[in-house]
Amino acid sequence: MSVVDRAMRSLATLESRLIVGSVHAIRGLTIVVDRLRVPVGSLVEIETAMGTAMGEVIGFEGPRSLAMLFGSSAGVSPGSPVRAKSLTATVAVGTSWLGRVLDALGRPIDNGPPIDDLENCALEPPTMNPLRRGIITDPLPTGVRAIDGLLTVGRGQRLGIFAGPGVGKSTLMASIARGTAADVVVIGLVGERGREVKEFLEHTLGPEGRRKACVVTATGDDSPLLRVRAAAAAIAAAEYFRDQGKHVLLMLDSITRLAQAQRQIGLAAGEQPATKGYTPSVFALLPRLLERAGPVEAKGGERAGSITAFYTVLVEGDDLTEPIADAVKGILDGHIVLSRKIAARGHYPAIDVLDSISRVAENITDANHRMARREMIRLLAAYRESEELITIGAYAQGSSPEVDTSIALRPQILQYLQQDRSEVTPYPQSLRSLIEIAVASQGMRQRSAPQRSAQPAPQPQRAAQQPQRAAPQPAAGQKGR
Repeated sequence: MSVVDRAMRSLATLESRLIVGSVHAIRGLTIVVDRLRVPVGSLVEIETAMGTAMGEVIGFEGPRSLAMLFGSSAGVSPGSPVRAKSLTATVAVGTSWLGRVLDALGRPIDNGPPIDDLENCALEPPTMNPLRRGIITDPLPTGVRAIDGLLTVGRGQRLGIFAGPGVGKSTLMASIARGTAADVVVIGLVGERGREVKEFLEHTLGPEGRRKACVVTATGDDSPLLRVRAAAAAIAAAEYFRDQGKHVLLMLDSITRLAQAQRQIGLAAGEQPATKGYTPSVFALLPRLLERAGPVEAKGGERAGSITAFYTVLVEGDDLTEPIADAVKGILDGHIVLSRKIAARGHYPAIDVLDSISRVAENITDANHRMARREMIRLLAAYRESEELITIGAYAQGSSPEVDTSIALRPQILQYLQQDRSEVTPYPQSLRSLIEIAVASQGMRQRSAPQRSAQPAPQPQRAAQQPQRAAPQPAAGQKGR
């Protein structure tokens, strides 16, 4: 797209008319504005005693509009003028975003040079025709053995990372961002603690991970509007790079805090709470955002781009059936469950392979890989079934060939599943190690089969023979009849 085309698209998003209203009242987080006839989603500016404050229209009551500010409402007074700034929700994205940290409005916050050569992208574009979406056929290496070997990710797949607080979601995200084979990484930090943003950038992600990544953040003390807008801006940026034919890795942390922000907006707009206090707009927002990732078909001679997405879900009380986790599971193409029990053993990443699934793994792997994955899962399941007996020493060796094999190969299995946070394992090496474990498992079971068949079969116990009683003899002087 030429510079003139970008300029024309930017001009189309601006409001040429001067539309001015005035503040009528403040109700909680909502500002009621008179005489401001603009559509929902429009950006507005409010003149306050402390300067100009920006906000967004979230609804209306009759002739009055309902707006919510991006910041504090301090300084707002009755009659304060409210001006419409833009009638469309957009964010300015460009290649200069790479390596930068931006807020929900697309403004750099890392004290770097100004960003330029930008293009306005819609925060909520029209729904894509499902026939234009591509088919997931290629694996996407992440550098994490447990994922590449057992939960293989496809290029353009959408997965959720489900875990309670403090189990390692953000750390696993950073490991994937450093080791992924994607052209661009877009990270959205929604509702994070302010302290954790810098730690994630410098310690967890690191300079190497930041080189091909852009980060959009809105911390927990930001307005609910900014938190929702940060998620939409990150997805819009991923779509911008995808339309350039690039393979994008999108990481959004977290969907739960995004849903909580949308719940605040819905309640402020007058919605009635539904499931567990979440408003209907929350469950309408989730598919609109999550469905935007995926592969697209190429047009003409253009290169087909894709968006592979990882969304973290913070489950309350480690309950995977709570409303947000349940709704997200039904939308995505797979989920990775992090277990607090596994993390308590010092096992990183704390992935519960048996409770996790990748719905496209069977379609993007070869026969040897599928065989090895099934063999590993069979061993993990056999060990889990008898884990209590093994722990207390009550398991009798020889009772089950699969359990015997899982016990013998336990050190190799744990070594495969555990990985240092800074370690990146090449995809061929992950497959080779997995196949070696599978081959060793099959060999051990084959060797144990002849031994079991050579053991003498237990003889059935014969019933004890009762001694036959002699027929009673007739007494002396009596004749038998």
